[in-house]
Parts: sequence; C-alpha cells; structure tokens
Amino acid sequence: MIRVLVADDQSLVRGALTALLNLERDITVVAECGNGHEVLPLIQAHQVDVALVDIEMPGMNGLEVAQAMLQAQTSCRCLIVTTFGRAGYIKTALRHGAQGFLLKDAPPEQLAEAVRQIHAGMRVIDPAMRDQVLLSADSPLTPREVEVAREALSGADTRSIAATLHLSPGTVRNHVSSIIAKTQASNRFEAARRARDNGWL
Repeated sequence: MIRVLVADDQSLVRGALTALLNLERDITVVAECGNGHEVLPLIQAHQVDVALVDIEMPGMNGLEVAQAMLQAQTSCRCLIVTTFGRAGYIKTALRHGAQGFLLKDAPPEQLAEAVRQIHAGMRVIDPAMRDQVLLSADSPLTPREVEVAREALSGADTRSIAATLHLSPGTVRNHVSSIIAKTQASNRFEAARRARDNGWL
C-alpha cells in the first residue's frame, strides 16, 4: 500500500484529491494539511511514501517544501500538483528535489498512475507540459535577484527591500536594474511579474 499525504490550502481540492486516491486499491491517504510548514512533521509521523504538494500554500510554498524534503533526506517522494502550468516552475521543482509535476486538471487515472510511478522511483512530468519544459529557457536570475524580485512583486520600494534583505539601497537598485534588463521589462513591478509568470520566483 502506497501511503500518501495531500497538502493543499483549498479544502475542497484537498478533499477531492483524497477521495480520488482512496478509491485505488493500492493507495491510501494517511494525512492531509493546508500549510506548507505541516508537511515534514506529517511525513515523519505517518511514514508517508509520496507527498502531493500544491505550489501556492501559506507558510511554505510547494517549491520550498520540496527543497526542505530534499535537505531533510526523507525517503518520501514529492509530487507537485498545481494549477500553475509554468515551465519555470517545473524546472525549479525538479531542481529542488521534486520527482514529479502534474496539473490539477489531469484525469484521475493519470494522478494515481503518477503516484505509482514516483513511488517506484521514476520521474513524472505532465504530458501537456513536456514540450514547453524542453523549449523554455532556464532562469537568468541569481538567487539574490530572486529575493529582490519577490519583494518588488509585493509592492515594496527600494528602502523597504533593502531593510528586509539587509542590503544597501544602492545594491538593491543594482539588482533591480539587472532584473529589468534580464526580463526586458520597463519597470521593477513589470520585471517581477514577468519573472513570476516564467516560474522563476
């Protein structure tokens, strides 16, 4: 029996995924949560084999959860299940340790099969996204530029970003200029939005 955790902040989606998986004879959902911070403790408490993780969650997003699972060296494998079909997200998820990436509109049988394949040690990418992943460019942003872009996306000004990231305002301005150039945008907010839409944040 494959022991599964479902992590999604939308209770209706979480319940639907759980109900679908529990219909399978070889899969059982042993834990659910709606906050990224709950995932690792639940994996350890319930001996989870495969964690289904949404990207947009409070506490820690799905990409951060995948990275935390990798760093914790847990034997549990991570399947990102999301509505956000962005090639950059898939590349980031795989780089952070996820073994699979599936869109929420995938057929139920595809979800169950993805769980089985990941449990068996394989890697799964949603068929609708494979070509897009192969053709997409890798993120040109440095880790620090990603942090600055995330702050800019929230509407923070240079001084606020500098205070949050413990940088000088001049350094923040340099990072912002670089982000604008790399995304070919006209201002910081547009640059941050393009970075987000490409799945680079």
